[in-house]
Amino acid sequence: MGKFHDSIKPAHQAFIQQQHIFFVGTAPINPDGHVNLSPKGLDCFRVLSESQVGYMDLISSGNETSAHTLENGRITFMFCSFAGAPLILRLYGKGKTVLPGSEEWKTFAPHFKIYPSTRQLIIADINLVQTSCGFGVPLFSYEGERDIHFDWARKKGPAGLQAYVQEKNLVSLDGLPTSLGLQD
Repeated sequence: MGKFHDSIKPAHQAFIQQQHIFFVGTAPINPDGHVNLSPKGLDCFRVLSESQVGYMDLISSGNETSAHTLENGRITFMFCSFAGAPLILRLYGKGKTVLPGSEEWKTFAPHFKIYPSTRQLIIADINLVQTSCGFGVPLFSYEGERDIHFDWARKKGPAGLQAYVQEKNLVSLDGLPTSLGLQD
């Protein structure tokens, strides 16, 4: 079952900072809707306080996290140790999307490296931290980050990225609006 904590402790933050990948999970309220689980990398995750975290989110083929957190806020982050001592750390909370140009963007964006293809920030207030053994997680060696996204974004250019967002990022797989879809 693991150990539970009501906040992110310094040891948790140190563990998070050592990881090269994390997973974010969200789901719609509708029991027939699709649960989303996305891997993230690129040093985009930040612990903002003992009860708040966030990550910089790049334009991609879907925008389920924004739609689900807009609908119900539920979000879970999972970090696994793939090297060294085994450990799994989960952060449970309520998330929201922060869009470029918003007042909140001015507060949160300085914590992240913002790219031309940054779509949004996902910010979450954490109400439960769980650690567990991770004995079943295999060992893997980190080779580095991929640059394919940045090559793709450069080729698209600003107008191409905006068109892609309009086509792919305004509603979820289940037809729920995203924060981008609600912009004027």
